[in-house]
Amino acid sequence: MSAPLLKVAGLTKAFGGLVAVDKLSFEVAPGEVIGLVGPNGSGKTTAMNLISGALRADRGSIRLGEAELVGLRPDRIVRHGVARTFQLVRVLGSLSCADNVAAGLAFHPGGAFGAGARERIHALLARVGLGGREELPAGELTYIDQKRLELARALALSPRLLLLDEWLAGLNPTELREGIALIRSLRDEGLTMILVEHVMEAVHALCNRCVVMNAGVLLADGPTAEVLRNPEVVRAYLGEDVETDDLPPPRLPTGEAATQLNLGAGGQHA
Repeated sequence: MSAPLLKVAGLTKAFGGLVAVDKLSFEVAPGEVIGLVGPNGSGKTTAMNLISGALRADRGSIRLGEAELVGLRPDRIVRHGVARTFQLVRVLGSLSCADNVAAGLAFHPGGAFGAGARERIHALLARVGLGGREELPAGELTYIDQKRLELARALALSPRLLLLDEWLAGLNPTELREGIALIRSLRDEGLTMILVEHVMEAVHALCNRCVVMNAGVLLADGPTAEVLRNPEVVRAYLGEDVETDDLPPPRLPTGEAATQLNLGAGGQHA
């Protein structure tokens, strides 16, 4: 069995008297896609902020391969191979799509400039379904296409670990199927990812394993279908006792639709 790519141990972060993340520990293997799930306020985004360096841990360890990330600035963590998207989309609205991706390339460990950078920008935009929109201002994109652009900027870093914070939230059913197919294609290429997600259809479709948080602590860690039917997990989400045998089966993407979408038609949504 290969060594974990990411190892989180005893991670703790408090804001005054509120402990947002409390001794959190879990591991992520190379090529694994895990769902980091839990009810609102459970500490998921705080955990993502700690891994990416947006917040500094009070205690604990975050190791990516052999590198300890706790205490490093976000720009140093990026250069170790961690990239992310945000719960609220953060594109540079006054800049073109190409310049947004170029901003990501600027932090690539190897650097990318000139003709090589232009080729990489075209390829990344096409990869997420934004081919041909290089010169369009990012602020003119639709919501889903701004999410695509933010993903292209993250991929410009050639990350070893990609953090997706509710990347599939707020999409209509057609956009959701397209988004699931796009993330699945990255998974199939071997990219290691952590998804903070409330869309259970996406969690079931993309994640073989889930880490569940509640009130800052680890509640469950295991295979997705098993964990999401755990009575303690159901109780944390619904706030009441529920017979898990009475829960409906998860609604998955229909047939082959989620894998046969034309991702090159980015922006042409119902």
